[in-house]
Amino acid sequence: MQVWRRSSPVCRLWATLTALAVVIGGVTVGTVVAASGAQAATATFTNALNSSGADPYMTYYNGNYYLMTTPYSGPLTMRKAPTIEALKQASPVPVFSDHATGRDHSIWAPEMHLLDGPNGKRWYIYYSAGTGAANDQRVHVLESAGLDPLGPYTYKGMVFGANDWWGIDGSVVTINGQLYLIWSGVPTPLRTQGTVGTFIVALSDPWTVTGSRTQISSPTYSWETVGTKMNEGPVALQHDGKTFITYSASLCSTPDYKLGMLTLTGGDPLVASNWVKSSEPVFQRNDANSVYGPGHNGFFKSPDGTEDWIVYHANPASTDGCYTTRSTRIQKITWNADGSPNLGVPVATGTALTVPSGEPVVTYYRVTNRNSGKVMDVQLPNTDDGAKVGQYTSNGKPWQQWRFADMGNGYVHIESLNSGKCLDVAGRSTADGAALIQYPCGTGANQMFQWVDMGDGYHQLKARHSGKCVTVVGASTVNGALLEQRTCDTAASFEWSRT
Repeated sequence: MQVWRRSSPVCRLWATLTALAVVIGGVTVGTVVAASGAQAATATFTNALNSSGADPYMTYYNGNYYLMTTPYSGPLTMRKAPTIEALKQASPVPVFSDHATGRDHSIWAPEMHLLDGPNGKRWYIYYSAGTGAANDQRVHVLESAGLDPLGPYTYKGMVFGANDWWGIDGSVVTINGQLYLIWSGVPTPLRTQGTVGTFIVALSDPWTVTGSRTQISSPTYSWETVGTKMNEGPVALQHDGKTFITYSASLCSTPDYKLGMLTLTGGDPLVASNWVKSSEPVFQRNDANSVYGPGHNGFFKSPDGTEDWIVYHANPASTDGCYTTRSTRIQKITWNADGSPNLGVPVATGTALTVPSGEPVVTYYRVTNRNSGKVMDVQLPNTDDGAKVGQYTSNGKPWQQWRFADMGNGYVHIESLNSGKCLDVAGRSTADGAALIQYPCGTGANQMFQWVDMGDGYHQLKARHSGKCVTVVGASTVNGALLEQRTCDTAASFEWSRT
């Protein structure tokens, strides 16, 4: 189902273009254009990244940012985009929806981590879910089939195994080569019988605990007990050989929800005395900037790996609670002389911030058919694998915006802003009439196209695997007419421009 929402241009900086002449028998028959990898050293963005997005976790991987937030119910989703500005416009793409009875309510706090597993490197998603009863929340884990953060994923199990531990907000950290799970839990099996604190346990693989758990924090300071006694949402941050864990303190429905921090002083992480809690919060409300209840955070690296960033949620008003008013925000952090992190002060939404270092310049285009004057458009439903691509009157929506990503040798991926998926000839067919769809980007030649200059500002889109060109079925001029590949022709329905 398409969600009609306002959008703005993704980027107003144009990528440098490299023209490659296509020559057959010494005769130039067209020009193939591919985008370069220019950098945006001074581009800016503003928070928030969405209108609603609690418990965010974010990473940068292989040219794209990926963002997950709490869905509460329904599928786990992920946003994907190569720039922060594009991420603000991208739609959440479902990555897992097989929520069996017993783990089909209160779906919270998903995090994705690239870890070494029994099958090599895989993405693992940790999330909280249960029956909806207060005592039934547990941490669950998914494993990806390959190295695409968008999956597909399979369910590996409740990470506590046979242990009857109430727990939420699972995360992982590797210390001295050993993988550990950290989470928010209670000392007793029942949530109602204990104060919620931070726990750690060793993992023998990404979904199996081994040995005994250790509680490394409980709410003792007054700033950890506003509304309720709470330590939740633990997440690790490592720098220069040191390990820190931030956690959210107090009740999430109060404006005094905030971040505390633990520091590993050395030795065994399973020994509670080796963790020292900061006596003051490290990130908290800023009334002057209208930021309330900042918490449940993650950390990620800039595209070039030189900067550390925090992602967190916060409310715009002190009266907002613990639900959909919370939006996702990010900002760069720095490091103190003693090696500890300085998270700074949460900035006001609308403040211009420099994009993370190394973020590329990316231009998105409307791709317009010469014959109809209508633009390339992902048809309903607009984030699904296999969704058909057609034409529609231009409306500026993200499912009508495409980037041309250079794949080398004069070929490009044509990637949807809305879904982060690529234009694809269905089934790798080489036949006339094969449909154009969107599908997760890969290395197949049926997702690689030449942008062949035909003169007068128009081009053909020629599929690498078939040598055939993208056209509108029946040279139709109506909204919703689908795209297909056919033997290349000079008819106007085979020609496209991009603006």
